[in-house]
Parts: sequence; C-alpha cells; structure tokens
Amino acid sequence: MTPLSYCTNVHPAEDLPGVLAQLDRYAEPVRRLVGADVLGLGLWLPAALARELAESPELRAKLRAELDARGLEVYTLNAFPYGGFHDEVVKHSVYRPEWTDSARLRYTADCAVVLADLLPDSATYGSISTLPLAWRTPWTPADDDTATAALGELTGVLDGMAVGHGRPIRLAVEPEPGCVLDTVADAVRWLAPRVDPRYVGLCLDTCHLAVSFADPADTVASIHRAGLEVVKVQASAALQVEDPGSAQARQALADFTEPRYLHQVRERTPTGTVLAADDLPQAHDELPARDAWRVHFHVPLHARPAAPLSATTDVLRTAIATLRSTVDEMPHVEVETYTWSVLPETAGNGGDTALIRGIAAELRWAAGNLFDVEGVR
Repeated sequence: MTPLSYCTNVHPAEDLPGVLAQLDRYAEPVRRLVGADVLGLGLWLPAALARELAESPELRAKLRAELDARGLEVYTLNAFPYGGFHDEVVKHSVYRPEWTDSARLRYTADCAVVLADLLPDSATYGSISTLPLAWRTPWTPADDDTATAALGELTGVLDGMAVGHGRPIRLAVEPEPGCVLDTVADAVRWLAPRVDPRYVGLCLDTCHLAVSFADPADTVASIHRAGLEVVKVQASAALQVEDPGSAQARQALADFTEPRYLHQVRERTPTGTVLAADDLPQAHDELPARDAWRVHFHVPLHARPAAPLSATTDVLRTAIATLRSTVDEMPHVEVETYTWSVLPETAGNGGDTALIRGIAAELRWAAGNLFDVEGVR
C-alpha cells in the first residue's frame, strides 16, 4: 500500500524538544488508535530547526532514533511554512520568504539533508513540498529568472545527494489560489520548460485543486502530458456551498471566518469563468454569490460539514483513483488538515483527545475510501 502520513504542521512546535514532545503527545497515540505497527508522518520543521538538524548528524540520528522507538516513519517533509505557522495571525506571511529569497533555497536544502537521514529503508524516494514561488504580487519577469535559478541550484544539490545516498529527494511544488502558480495548469506551464523532472514535480493539494474548479482526472493527465510527475498528494478537502447568497449560507460561513489563516474563495459562473476573492471576510462584498463557492478551508476528510455546507472529498477520491490507474508507483499521500484549532466545532474544545481521535479518524477514512484497505500503513 502507498505510505499514508499525516502532516505535523497541525501541531505547534518551533524547536527539537517541541517536535519530540509532539511525538509522545500526539503521533504515537494516533498510531496506537489506528492500530498501526508503523505510522507515517509528514514532518514539518521550522527553518531554524531544519538548519540545526542539517548541521548536526548527531541530532539527525537522535531524531531518527526517537521516531523509530515510537513506530513512526518519515517519507515526506512539508517545507511550505517557513516558521510561525501557529502565530495568532499567519495570513500572507506563510508565503515568505519567496523563491526569490536565498533563505527559501537554504531552508529547502536543509530539509533535504534532514530527510535523507530520516527515510525508512523501504522508501524509494523522499519528497518535500514547497510554496508556488510566492504570493502573486508583486512578481516580475526578473523574479521568474531568479526563482528559476534557485530551483536549478537546488536541483544540483539534490542530484549530488542522490548519488551519495542512492535515493533521490524530490521537490513537490504546491499550487495554491492567489499565488504566482495559482492553479495546477499555471504550475505545469511554468515548471515544464524550467525544471529537471527527476527532482522537481507537483504537490497535488486536493483542497486547492477543488477550489480552482479544475477537473481532477484531466488535471492529473495534464501533468503527465507535460513530462512532469505528481511527487506528493496532500489529501485534503475544501468547503463548498451551493447557494452562497442565502441567509443560511452566510450564517454558516461566518462560523468559518477566523483571523489566523487565509481562506481564498472561488465562484464559477455558468460560462465557466472562475471569480476570485482573496479571503472569506471579503467574499460577500467582492463576489456575486449567484453560483456555488469553494473555500480554501481544509475540513476533516471523515466529517461532513453541516448543511448548507458540504466538502469536496469527491475531488480527492477522483484524483487518487486517477493516479492509481495511471502510475506505476503512487506518490506519497499526506493528510493535511491543519485547521483543527480554528474549526468551529473543535476550536478550543476537546483538547488533545479530540485532536488525536480526529486525526485517527481521517487516516482510517483515507485508508478505506482512497485505498480500499482497513488498516493504515
């Protein structure tokens, strides 16, 4: 079975003691609850910690030993947030530093060094997801050139590491609404002529894919036609509301309006045009609300929002089914619901127990509904 992980960016930790505490407080209890001998983690390491680990083989060995002792393994890192992902307000800061900033290149290279020493023996490659260059403004042709050069420099690092370690670490660029690479189509057009597909491909976040209203099967096919690969899937679902102009919908969406994260909104008109608002609080002022909305708010895979809201889990199902039918080796799959702390039904409620049970329920749902198996592996 494809290694199935959950992303630890749901847990706040900015240093090694904090990360190790997460393993005891959350990850190992999740593993026990799902009944798995070994559980995959999509590890998030803030930049300062990634640098500390990259500079110390002893600390990397310590982290690997702590993971092994708890029955945890790491195939993939999430290197999109640079740090401070649980600050009171994150919003646009999650897109900094950009791929025009040498700090982004250094952080990603550090993550590659760490991941190479964490990969389990069964892994054929490691993956690192990253932001889609930057938020869309300001962005210039000169920025294109700088980012292209940075990805080329990283490719050289990854190529040298593959020779030394025998297994490649691959970068997975993650399109996101509002960014320079807003959609998968944008990412394919930008990446295909610029990158070495042995080391750089796509991270298919299925919440972002749903928000763009792109067809998931056609999207997967378009990636392969361009000579690129899906290196990683972030299994996630967006909010959907069929009648966003209704009073009931407005009231329901108000419960999801929160100050920490950016929740981009898209509305597709009958002609196929996709209209955009950069955040949920502005959407009712900026969009006509005559047709269905999709909202960039990661909702738990196993739990349907109450009517009149719904979730886009069918997009996730179709994307995974298409990949399973078209590729020889499935990409890494990481459940990425980082919003538990701001979900209306769980914010401040239930504590650790509710979070552990929720993550375990998502993993069981993913194993059964995406891969037709009962256990998580």
